[in-house]
Amino acid sequence: MCLAIPGKLIEIYEEHSLKMGKLDYAGTINSACLEYVPEIKIGQYAVIHAGFAINIIDEEEARKTYEVWEEMIEAAEKEGLDIFGMPLENE
Repeated sequence: MCLAIPGKLIEIYEEHSLKMGKLDYAGTINSACLEYVPEIKIGQYAVIHAGFAINIIDEEEARKTYEVWEEMIEAAEKEGLDIFGMPLENE
């Protein structure tokens, strides 16, 4: 299963002639290629899949996505599993 998650763009830079960015995923910072969304600006949110920004979304949509993630994590924990369906270590 592949999932795309939103990240907030905090930095734009170039690497090997590609437009790249650093994104904040609810506190985790990682890089992604921005070539598919060249119009993105710092402070905007992008949906990232497999290291590529594939769509720009607004902050409200990003917030809703994070809320759903949190619900999924809580539901999995009630079953003694992590978000990927693996048993929790403290179980």
